[in-house]
Amino acid sequence: MAGINDSMHVPRLYTPENLADGKELRISGQAAHHAANVLRLTAGATILVFDGRGHEHRASITAVNRSDILLAVHEAVSTRTESCLDITLLQGIARNDHMDLILQKAVELGVNTIQPLWMQRSQTHLKKERLAKRIKHWEAVIINACEQCGRATLPGLSPVQNFTDWINTARLAGTGIMLQPESDALMKQLEPNENRVSVLVGPEGGMTAEEQTMAVTAGFQGIRLGPRILRTETAALAAVSAIQTLWGDFN
Repeated sequence: MAGINDSMHVPRLYTPENLADGKELRISGQAAHHAANVLRLTAGATILVFDGRGHEHRASITAVNRSDILLAVHEAVSTRTESCLDITLLQGIARNDHMDLILQKAVELGVNTIQPLWMQRSQTHLKKERLAKRIKHWEAVIINACEQCGRATLPGLSPVQNFTDWINTARLAGTGIMLQPESDALMKQLEPNENRVSVLVGPEGGMTAEEQTMAVTAGFQGIRLGPRILRTETAALAAVSAIQTLWGDFN
């Protein structure tokens, strides 16, 4: 099994297919376009392919066609890129580019599950067809981030829910943290429970007082990240970074 250090600069592609040494694989769609037209990969090039379930293999391109590329799958590659913490990001849905940034960086920082939530101050509300299109876009953002950062396991993207519906049925496991600028509590004063941390972040404009009360009732503890008010995209990433620094794989 090849080592991770040998693979850091090799192009990586995601496939939902099962991987095995000796398997022939066809990749089409956006992944094939990216490989052929962005990375400019040609027949004979060596790449890495991962299945989103923790498995990664070396592969070589055997053909580049107009709509797909053909791969020969080779030996497995060891991956050690998952956090020792099970981190769930409960994110109030933000505007398009802000949400994309949050998803991308959450993947890079080791978040395991992302739960998008409609909140009272969410500035984006989408009807059924547009929402389905947006979810597909978010899934692509997550895949691209995994390809870039070396993760072989795709973080889960939970179905979009209304915050009130979600919080009324939520069963908090581990430590629940709510970002609350007016709180006196600091994250370093907490201790994670069972290595599972859920961090709740409001959208632009923050959470309403009612939403904060509901979160506290459900077991979340309000904490502040310093004396300054952070934008939602900054707050989410700062919180996950602090969690990884205090209890995760940043130390």
